[in-house]
Amino acid sequence: MTTKQTAHIISHTHWDREWYLPYERHHLRLIQLVDTLLDTLEQNPDFRSFFFDGQTIIIEDYLQVRPENRERLMRHIREGRIYIGPWYILQDAFLTSPEANVRNLQLGHQDAAVYGEVSKIGYFPDTFGLTGQIPQLMQQAGITNAFFGRGVKPTGFNNMVSDDGYESSFSELVWEGPDGSQVLGILFANWYSNGNEVPVEIEEARRFWERKLGDARQYAATDQLLFMNGCDHQPLQTDLPEAIRTAEKLHPEVAFVHSNFPDYIKAVEASLAGRSLSTVKGELRSQRTDGWGTLVNTASARVYLKQLNQRGQAMLEKVAEPLAVIAGLHGGDYPHHLLDYAWKTLLQNHPHDSICGCSVDEVHREMVTRFDKSYHMAEGIVADSMQAITAAVDTSGFAAYGEEAVPFVVTNTSGWSRTGTVTVELDAARQYLRDGLPLEENARLMQAVNLAGRVLVDEQGQPLPCTVEDLGLSFGYDLPDDRFRQPYSCRKVRLTFEAADVPALGLRTYAWVRPVGAAAVEEASSLVQGERVLENDTLRVEVMADGSFTLEHKPSGKIYRDLGVYENTGDIGNEYMYRAPAGEVPLTTLGLNADIAVIEDTPYRAAIEISHAWEIPASADALLEEEQRALVYYPERQAKRSSATVTLKLRTVLRLERSGKGLEVKSYIDNTAKDHRLRMLFPADLTAASHRVDSMFELAERPNEPAPEWQNPSNAQHQQCFVDVAGENAGLTVANLGLHEYEILRDDRNTIAVTLLRSVGEMGDWGWFPTPEAQCLGEQTADMLLLPHSGDTVSSGAAAAAYQFQIPWTSAQAEVHTGTIPAVYSAVRWSGVTAAFSSMKLNKERGDVLLRWFNLTEQPCELELEPELPLASIYTSNILEAAGEELQTEGTASVKLPLGGHEIKTVGIRLR
Repeated sequence: MTTKQTAHIISHTHWDREWYLPYERHHLRLIQLVDTLLDTLEQNPDFRSFFFDGQTIIIEDYLQVRPENRERLMRHIREGRIYIGPWYILQDAFLTSPEANVRNLQLGHQDAAVYGEVSKIGYFPDTFGLTGQIPQLMQQAGITNAFFGRGVKPTGFNNMVSDDGYESSFSELVWEGPDGSQVLGILFANWYSNGNEVPVEIEEARRFWERKLGDARQYAATDQLLFMNGCDHQPLQTDLPEAIRTAEKLHPEVAFVHSNFPDYIKAVEASLAGRSLSTVKGELRSQRTDGWGTLVNTASARVYLKQLNQRGQAMLEKVAEPLAVIAGLHGGDYPHHLLDYAWKTLLQNHPHDSICGCSVDEVHREMVTRFDKSYHMAEGIVADSMQAITAAVDTSGFAAYGEEAVPFVVTNTSGWSRTGTVTVELDAARQYLRDGLPLEENARLMQAVNLAGRVLVDEQGQPLPCTVEDLGLSFGYDLPDDRFRQPYSCRKVRLTFEAADVPALGLRTYAWVRPVGAAAVEEASSLVQGERVLENDTLRVEVMADGSFTLEHKPSGKIYRDLGVYENTGDIGNEYMYRAPAGEVPLTTLGLNADIAVIEDTPYRAAIEISHAWEIPASADALLEEEQRALVYYPERQAKRSSATVTLKLRTVLRLERSGKGLEVKSYIDNTAKDHRLRMLFPADLTAASHRVDSMFELAERPNEPAPEWQNPSNAQHQQCFVDVAGENAGLTVANLGLHEYEILRDDRNTIAVTLLRSVGEMGDWGWFPTPEAQCLGEQTADMLLLPHSGDTVSSGAAAAAYQFQIPWTSAQAEVHTGTIPAVYSAVRWSGVTAAFSSMKLNKERGDVLLRWFNLTEQPCELELEPELPLASIYTSNILEAAGEELQTEGTASVKLPLGGHEIKTVGIRLR
C-alpha cells in the first residue's frame, strides 16, 4: 500500500523591516497585515496558525502603533495560533559579530517568553549564506533544526551524487558544524514562497498543484511536502482554508494540512526513521554554483555601515559589558535595561537587507542614526562604569607627589594581556563656576597653571616616555546624581604613551605628576631608520618610491614585498554583486610615484605617510544606466568605464609601535569616482592551497581555488576580523576594522586582496532602484593591521592580536584615594593555548558572571580559570545562559575544564 503524502502548508510572511522602501513604509504594511491576521484568526477557526518570520521585533513594531491589541495578540500566541521567535531579528550572520548573533538569540527568547512559548525553529529563510557554527549555536539553544533558503544546492531525486562538499541529495539533510554538532537541515529548495497564493478556483488550482507538487517531490526525501504560504511583505491569504478544500478535491491521494513548523518537523523525523540523509559540513556559501548569485559582495556594499557596526559591536560586547561587570563587583550597577536597549537598537541594523547595505538610500540613512544612538548609549554605560571603577581603584600610591598629581586608569577589556599606544586627555586643573569667580578670572587662573616639569609615572613610580600636548583653556562639566550640572573651566592636556602589560579584563594605573626628585625618563632609540624605514625588534618596514612597501618579519626571516598596492576596477554590478566590465585590466598604483614623509617619531611609535594623486575613470559610461533601466541581468551587461577621469586622492599612514607585532595601515580615501571598486593588495608569496579566515566563533579553512562549477571571475568572500595565509614556517594575517570582503587572488603569489571601497548606483535584485548614496563619494577611511608570523596564526599570537585590534583602549581620570581595586588588576586570569576569549557579562536573572571562549582549532585544549572574584561556585552554561554542571565550589583558587575542538564554551561564576 502506497503511503499517502502530506502537504504541509505554513502561513507566514517574510518581513524585511526595510529594503526597497524605507522602514515606515514597510511598517505601515505590517500594521495592516497583523490587523488582518488577528481578525481572521478570530473569525475563521479553520485558519489555524501563522508564523511570525522567526523574529520577535514584529511584535514590537506592531504594538508600537497598536498597543490596544496587545491582549488579542498575546491570546493567539498562547493558544498556539501565532508562532514567535526564536530571534529578535533575522540577521546576516557573516556581517555581524559572534556575540551579536548570541544577543540576538537571547533577546528573541527573552521577548518571546513574555507572550508565550518560544518557537524552537532555526529560521534563516533568506540569509545570504550561513556560518559553520550555526549547528552548535542551535543545539546550545535547544534547537535541533535549521530552515534556510541559500547555501546548498540540492541534486534532487535519483541523482544522489551528493555527500561531497556543499551538495545534498534532497531538501532535507544533516548539517554538521566543525565541532560535530548536528541539526536537521531543511532547504527551501523551491524557495520560501512555493505555496504562495494558493488558488481557490478549481481549474487554476489544478494547474497550480500539478506544478507545485511536482517541484516539491523532486527534492523531498520523505512523503512530507512543505509549502510556504507567503513571501516578502506578503499580505495574508485569508481564504486559504477554502483553497485547501479545493486542493483536497483535486488530489485525494495527498493530505493537505494547514500546518506549522513543529508539526512538520515531527512528521519529517517520523518519516525519516531508518533512512539516511546527506551530511553537509561547515559553512553554507553556495560555493558549488556558478558564483553569480551568492550575494557575497554585500560584504563591501556601503562599507561605512560595516565600519559603524564594528565600532558599535566592539563598544558594547568588548568594552561596555566587561567594564559594567568590573564596576558591578565594586559598588557600581550593572545596567541590564540599558544594555538591552543599546543592543536592540544596534540589532535593528542587522537584518540582511540592512547590514548588507542592499536597500534604498533612505534605509541606510536611518541606520546611521541607529548606529549613533546605540553607540552613544554604550558610551554612557562605559562612562558610568569607569566612574565607579576609578572611585574604587587604590591610587593612594601617588599621594607622595602632592596635590598636583593627576592619576588615571587605563583598562584592557580584551581577553589577553595588552601592550600598546594609549592617548588620554586629562584636566591638569579645574576651577568650578559655582565658586563664583568672574569668568575672566577663571580663565586667567587656568591659563596660569604651570605644566612644566611634569612627568608620567606608572604605579611603581617609574617615569615613562610620553608626548604631552597642551590643549589650553577648555570647558567641562560634571553631571552629579544628586544635584544640578556642575560646569567648570579647566586646563586640558593630552598624553600619548605606551601602556605596557595591562592585564586581560583588567586595568593599570598611572599618574601625571611633578616629581619629588629628579625623574629621568629612559632614553629610547628612534623607530625611524631613514626617510622611508621603520623598525622595531620584530618588524622592519621599507617604503618604495611608489608607496608600496616591504615588510620583514625578523623571527621567521620572511620578507613580504609589494605590499600596500592599491587596485582599482570598474563596477557595473549593484549593491548585491560586483561585476567588472568585460575585458577590463585592473589599474594599480604600482609604479605611480608617491609623496612620502615621516609624520610621527616618538619613543613608543613612528609613522610614515604616503600620498597618491591617481587619475582613474570618473564613472561607468552612459550604457550602464540604460542597462539598469532595462533590467539587464548584471552578468550580461556590456557597459564600460568612461573616458573622462577624476583624481582619486589617497593618503596611507603606516604606524609601527615599539612593542608591536604588527604594522597598522590606515587609508584615507577622497572618493571622487563612481561605479568602481578599490582594494589593497598584500602578496603573501607563500605556498598554500587553502587559507584560514575568522568567522562566527570559528577560524574557518577555505580553499584558495573555487569549485569547478564556479564561473564568476571574482571569488570574493566574507571575513570577520582577519584572514590568514600561511606556509610551513611563515604566514601573514591581515586584520581589519569593518572590512568584511577579501579575495585570495588566483595569481602565483597567493595575494590577499582586501576591499576598501565599492561604489555602485543601484540596489539591484528585482527592479530598478537607484541608490546614488551607495557611490560613497567623499572622505572614506579603512583600517588594517598586518601581522606576519612564523607559520601558525593561533600559536604565534597573531589571531589574539587581530582580536585585540578590534577593541579600543579605555581610560579615565581619577583622584588620589585608597580603594578596593589594586593599582594593577585583572577580574579573571585564564589560559588555553588554542582558546579565544569572546565575552564577559552578567546574567540578568541570577546576577552571575558569564564568560565565553571558543576553540580556534580542531585540537582539544584545557581551559584554566583563576577568577579574582568573590567566588561561590563555577558551572558550565550555554549561549542562553542556563546553569549547567557544577565544576568547583567556594574556596577554589582555579578551575580546569576541557575545551573540545571548535567548541563554544560558556562558564558561569556564582558570586558570594
